[in-house]
Amino acid sequence: MTQLNIGIMGASGRMGRMLIQATLDNPNTALKGAFVRSISSLIGADSGEFIGVAKTGVPLATLDLTGVDVLIDFSLPEALDEVLDACVANKVPLVMGVTGLSAEQEAKLTDASQYIAIVYAGNYSTGVNLSLNLLATTARVLGLDADVEIIEHHHKHKIDAPSGTALMMAKAVADARDQHLPNALVYGRHGAAKREKGDIGMHAIRGGEIIGEHTVEFIMDGEIIAITHKAQSRATFATGAVRAAQWVAAQPAGLYNMKDVLGLN
Repeated sequence: MTQLNIGIMGASGRMGRMLIQATLDNPNTALKGAFVRSISSLIGADSGEFIGVAKTGVPLATLDLTGVDVLIDFSLPEALDEVLDACVANKVPLVMGVTGLSAEQEAKLTDASQYIAIVYAGNYSTGVNLSLNLLATTARVLGLDADVEIIEHHHKHKIDAPSGTALMMAKAVADARDQHLPNALVYGRHGAAKREKGDIGMHAIRGGEIIGEHTVEFIMDGEIIAITHKAQSRATFATGAVRAAQWVAAQPAGLYNMKDVLGLN
């Protein structure tokens, strides 16, 4: 089997390093590019040595999709225009893992999907995406009889809140109950604010080095159903993103999610 040449945008970040490792560990993928910002002092460093493994011969560099079959982007929202322009110009499929995109940026992603295949997910964990199916089933059965609260924990370095995963979970619940986001969302609570029927509470906790924990509580009179996912290693996200890259390489232009990759839709 011919190896899939993968490029990684945001290679010097926490997830970038895990993606390099996951790409190197997969026998069906090869690391073709490891990309960082043009102002990075790490440009020129070998990507393998950077993550503490054997030399790969692939240096950290600015974005260049020559020879890249699929690009995985876990950088920052500010890089979106550059990434989309390069992928569309070179007809390179994209696995987008950047969270915190604005509505305008998500619209640009949708526009680009007319020309290339894009997987866009707030979380690439297999467990999280299975949890979304459980949440939809539970919400559909209980309807508005259950009060729903979402609590997410992440490390103190995370910039966006709520997390992309928490928003995916809220959407799974809302869609199953025929509600519309963001109308149903209530972010935290302060002061005198009565809970309204159908509210979906959202609470973001930041501290320490928590990788990612999400709990959705369905609270009823007399019982509570809690569905929880805890990530114990970022490797699960990286492995899922590489799996998505292998899948999207064979897809026609369009906008997909991780449930498409896993065959859960």
